[in-house]
Amino acid sequence: MLFAMVAGASCTTAPVVHSPEDDLGLQWVKHAAEYPAITMQVYQSATADLPGFIADQSWSAMPGQEDAQGLRPAVILDVDETVVSNIDFQIEHERPFTNRKLYDFYRQNAAIPVPGVVEFIAAARDAGVAIFFVTNRPCEFIDDDPDPCPQKRGVIEEIESLGIAVDEDHVMLADQHGWDRAKIRRRELIAETHRVIMLIGDDLGDFLPCVRKKLYGPCTEPATKESRRSFVQQYSGYWGNGWYILPGPTHGSWTSFR
Repeated sequence: MLFAMVAGASCTTAPVVHSPEDDLGLQWVKHAAEYPAITMQVYQSATADLPGFIADQSWSAMPGQEDAQGLRPAVILDVDETVVSNIDFQIEHERPFTNRKLYDFYRQNAAIPVPGVVEFIAAARDAGVAIFFVTNRPCEFIDDDPDPCPQKRGVIEEIESLGIAVDEDHVMLADQHGWDRAKIRRRELIAETHRVIMLIGDDLGDFLPCVRKKLYGPCTEPATKESRRSFVQQYSGYWGNGWYILPGPTHGSWTSFR
């Protein structure tokens, strides 16, 4: 209901109440058989591509990375909706979203893997590939916790609960070391010591910088719908060929362009 009529008064705008039951994006991820079919398709395709990218020392999924021959191959994954499915949180949490609500949710609920990711990471590691997790969850102080970034500990615990071993050196959050929500700086840091053979995520920002309205990293002007579509076309040769994108209908940088 957009407007409420009051007798003897003018129309006033009523607050829009979010109903997860009516949100087709949330319900599709939670209930549609097509969702796990797509995510398994992505990860099985990536698994099939591993041997070729490992063998081709000239290959990198990072535009601009050169002379990486001899560096250990690495895959960079986003976390939310790429490794960990937040669908139950998205459905159950009381709006508006806060990072603290997400943190608290996983203190009380088990993490759910995105279908296909556990098997993919196992295959990549068996082939000698390093795995990095780059997420835009921020570091925030929590009550009396002395840890300056308890969210990093939380992310590690979530990933480990899926049966995926991980350490602090391979998890990178936003708001650490001067990083911001443009993940390019973190990807470039990984590329200094590794040949990045794959990028996997659910948001355009997991692959490219300057895809948001807010300015982060090297960006000098806000993104637009047109610039985002242009990026997709400009890098068309990477999609399904080193870059693997998962469905993200519930949240992400795209939501500010509706």
